[in-house]
Amino acid sequence: MTGPAETPSFRLVYVPGVTPDKWLRVWNERHRDTPLTLLQAPAAEARDLLAGGGADAGLVRLPVDRAVLSAIPLYTEQTVVVVPKDHLVTAVDEVCPQDLADDIVLHPLDDVLDWERGLPGRPALERPATTADAIELVAAGIGVLVVPLSLARLHHRKDLTHRPLKDAPESRVALSWPEAATTDHVEDFIGIVRGRTVNSTRGRAQSQAGTREKPTGRKTGTGKAGTGKAGAKGAGARRASGAPKGARRGKPRGRS
Repeated sequence: MTGPAETPSFRLVYVPGVTPDKWLRVWNERHRDTPLTLLQAPAAEARDLLAGGGADAGLVRLPVDRAVLSAIPLYTEQTVVVVPKDHLVTAVDEVCPQDLADDIVLHPLDDVLDWERGLPGRPALERPATTADAIELVAAGIGVLVVPLSLARLHHRKDLTHRPLKDAPESRVALSWPEAATTDHVEDFIGIVRGRTVNSTRGRAQSQAGTREKPTGRKTGTGKAGTGKAGAKGAGARRASGAPKGARRGKPRGRS
């Protein structure tokens, strides 16, 4: 005797800081028979999970391996520096890297920013294991932390604040999925993220694009006065050249 068949689901992995709630609600409205299973994973693990087939699609941070994964960039996040509320930079609305020259800038092992030109400020003796650990060190007055805005909000504390950091690398968030597994459910989720309505799927849009109405032609006249250019012209000519009804035509006779 076999057990009941498992209900198929759509597995979506997402990285910390990304909030898929609005897309989840739309999915549940349109796919009541296919539940969406959410999986949260650090940025590097989320990409590996997708590449290994552990998820059907993901909201991840770029870059991804384009030889294995497809990706649609969604948005670029603002970069901020997280500091204690009594830090000097809280006196300004925006911070430059030079403003952090005397600060220890923490660099967690799970950092999602690409620091090709190096971090501003002074390096810490050790790198924190996670962004959450680095936040605790900032609260303890050990240093400051540069992260995407969403991560600053995710790890919000009453004793900390943040300011935008100019001339810093930024993190881009994308919808990604395995190149070799672009399923109908993946296409449906792409449509949801892009804001398509339930009746405007990609397949239906292509079908509609290939169907054109036959030209109906343009009528130039039906023989009735005023229904076409020719008819209007003819009627106007008759009215302009015609005499009152009953009048005699021809040249008037001279008087005798």
